[in-house]
Amino acid sequence: MQAAGAEHITWFHSFQFEDGATIKGLRDIEILKAEADAIFSPEISGKTVLDIGAWDGYFSFEAERRGAARVLATDHFCWSGEGWGTKAGFDFVHDRLGSHVETRDVDVGDLPKADLGQFDLVLFLGVFYHLKDPYAGLEAAASMCREHIVVETVTALPLETLPAMRLFPPGELDNDPTNFFAPNIPALEVMLRTFGFNRIEPIPSPASLKHPLRPSSSWRPSRPKANGVYRTIVHGWR
Repeated sequence: MQAAGAEHITWFHSFQFEDGATIKGLRDIEILKAEADAIFSPEISGKTVLDIGAWDGYFSFEAERRGAARVLATDHFCWSGEGWGTKAGFDFVHDRLGSHVETRDVDVGDLPKADLGQFDLVLFLGVFYHLKDPYAGLEAAASMCREHIVVETVTALPLETLPAMRLFPPGELDNDPTNFFAPNIPALEVMLRTFGFNRIEPIPSPASLKHPLRPSSSWRPSRPKANGVYRTIVHGWR
């Protein structure tokens, strides 16, 4: 059953409400649920959470549902910038849930000077590869983090052991001209350590079934392609 009123909004995130109503977005609800289990580990009850690039807000509202003491959702690119999304989906779900999630329209690079304070958990999900200067963007996100950061991004160059990033020509990655860089996992680890995170744990995203970090189901391990791209979740703790 489609949630009444949702049909007039173009959705990226999908939602499933307690009364059985649903919203179908580009991102499948089962993938989102599996990602949430991977992202919100360990539990976040009583924590403060900053969701950078929240878009329709699935992970902001999920953090609230899982007991976060405070959740601040921020975006600019999708809410009022050059992205194709709007804040209409977020506001729709916020109203439907009677949510207390706070919002702030602020670009990633402006976060450190926005006087928002620091948060126990910072979510940097699906943002890195949209930035023309992803190093500075991740540094800005890290500066907002008191304890734990979670980065979800496309990663590339799986066979390269040196820290490196791949630059995509406009439109090559997912036919989206706003996708620019994909780091390899060593690059993400170097950046996070540089920004003060001492324990780092990369894990395969549920969206990448053939991820190099995922154990092979056959007797013969699969070898990733040199030009393969995968979605990766990286936890970092100070």
